[in-house]
Amino acid sequence: MTAPLATESTSTGHSDMANAIRFLAADAVEKAKSGHPGMPMGMADVATVLFSRFLKFDASAPRWADRDRFILSAGHGSMLLYALAYLTGYEDVDIEQIKHFRQLGARTAGHPEYGHVAIAETTTGPLGQGIANAVGFALAEKMAAARFGREVVDHYTYVIAGDGCLMEGISQEAISLAGHHRLSKLIVLWDDNGISIDGSVDLAQSDDQLARFTASHWNVARIDGHDPEAIARAIGAAQRSERPSLIACRTVIGYGAPTKGGTEKTHGAPLGAEELAGARVKLGWTAEPFVVPPAILAAWRAAGARGRTLREAWEGRLAGLDGERRALWDRLAAGRLPEGWQAAARAFKDKVIADKPKWATRKSSQEALEVLTAAIPELIGGSADLTHSNLTLTKALRPVTPTDASGRYIHYGVREHGMGAIMNGLVLHGGIIPYGATFLVFSDYMRPAIRMAALMRQRVIYVMTHDSIGLGEDGPTHQPIEHLPSLRAMPNLLVFRPCDPVETMECYEAALENVSSPSLLSLSRQGLPTLRTSAAENLSARGGYVLAEAEGKRQVTLIATGSEVEMALKARDLLAAKGVAAAVVSMPCCELFDRQDAAYRDAVLGGDGVRVAVEAASTFGWDRYTGARGAVVGLTGFGLSAPAEQVYEHFGITAEAVAEAAMARL
Repeated sequence: MTAPLATESTSTGHSDMANAIRFLAADAVEKAKSGHPGMPMGMADVATVLFSRFLKFDASAPRWADRDRFILSAGHGSMLLYALAYLTGYEDVDIEQIKHFRQLGARTAGHPEYGHVAIAETTTGPLGQGIANAVGFALAEKMAAARFGREVVDHYTYVIAGDGCLMEGISQEAISLAGHHRLSKLIVLWDDNGISIDGSVDLAQSDDQLARFTASHWNVARIDGHDPEAIARAIGAAQRSERPSLIACRTVIGYGAPTKGGTEKTHGAPLGAEELAGARVKLGWTAEPFVVPPAILAAWRAAGARGRTLREAWEGRLAGLDGERRALWDRLAAGRLPEGWQAAARAFKDKVIADKPKWATRKSSQEALEVLTAAIPELIGGSADLTHSNLTLTKALRPVTPTDASGRYIHYGVREHGMGAIMNGLVLHGGIIPYGATFLVFSDYMRPAIRMAALMRQRVIYVMTHDSIGLGEDGPTHQPIEHLPSLRAMPNLLVFRPCDPVETMECYEAALENVSSPSLLSLSRQGLPTLRTSAAENLSARGGYVLAEAEGKRQVTLIATGSEVEMALKARDLLAAKGVAAAVVSMPCCELFDRQDAAYRDAVLGGDGVRVAVEAASTFGWDRYTGARGAVVGLTGFGLSAPAEQVYEHFGITAEAVAEAAMARL
């Protein structure tokens, strides 16, 4: 187990080190004429104590697997993070990056972005996402320790969060789950400055935050956020707690600013030359902008290097890990899927082609996951209290519980937004491919977290069932209409809507192989026949393909997804009876289809013939495939409560309607 890192620090040395953060931040914001100086100036003391005395890290090895994680949930204060990166010696943030804060081409973006700078464990900015990500990081740490042992997995997750992070509803979802799972290695440092953009937080809030966290089974403390010894005592006590910890750090926003400190005027705007000069006088900082005196920089660089011996000792312990655990560790670290998983997937597809089951695609998903979770141990499942509707728990998975983190299934409760952000933390921590489930209509609740996964290019899988008016009697509150086109509009999100068991497995294969994109599977409640007759190639990986070619020269192309592919095949038969040759294109993933070359896309869509798309969702977006002569059969309003067959008939989403739309355009 890792020895504690806490070291003694003199108040004079601390003050100089904290002021280095304050003035790098304030000077960078001033030069950019844009940014948020108040939070870095206010939390500089807390950050200095954390990074110089507690945080286990090595700036020369920023991806060391057993480093402590630091998450700046209050991402608007990004200059705090960039200043720390420069001061401690991260190679990718030099003084030129600080000088070019928020400028085109700089790594020092307005809000911290994962993959831009090594110190950023996650992308933050949308308030609440970071603290919820941190719960995922801490849960992943606990799960990894259960799998590999505390000799190689033993680190904390620290968070700096602001008032806005705690106001956002997602924070309650996250802290409730963290308390339930007793994530004792999660420590949140709350910048309790009493100020938001509009002014004092009491304009909109009078909560007792410590009581709130206590009710969620957290350890809590309140300190002076400008007293380094009080900060150190609180962090030390939090490290010894058996619960997650909240430390309320009472601070002054814009600390040191002579007339604007303690007010909203320092939150989101440069201090101004006069105020910045006054802060230099008040805090005794005589260095020019972007200059850190050598002795202070040396102290910071020493802080950045002090974890090196711990890292080297950890590397020795890792080398001593037994063969099976070491092989798994190395494979996960390299991001390789295990051998044999594709053969297992192919065997599943061959079997369903032979057996031809009539399953809802949520059932097809369950059967596919039975195969995949048995073959891929890093697949970690979960659901937002809809396990038996989403069909996401397999025989290979046991629940993760507060007392046993060795399981592989997370019961998130009715916390869709929290689930999405926690899954982002799980995947960013490393060693996990998470999938989480709810009804497609409730993707609205988790959309900000889905967007962050897409922005960060993370392999997260969303299993969304009950995907259309086909769910029937639950009615328009639960029937997704606009969800598919709006999700397809999100950059870098792969939206899959398979039509049968073969496509369902193919979509999971594509989701697993597209390592830089999150994927969403849209799955039916109603039973659907097995339509595919061959699995020689993963056709779904191309996004769209000809499922049934026209008999003779193609006159019509019918494009469908999911449950409507069967309908398109019936419409093809109706057209054939009238002497019209039609092909059916299954389009399980528009995004992957759009990546294919023009020749392939033209061959699939059938050149200049009539094209009709059908999907039991909003018609929005399909005209880019149907063209000027085409038509779209779908929905332009909300659904209604009735048996599924009657709902389809009521809205005119039928094989007959598809055939008629084609005939009308010939």
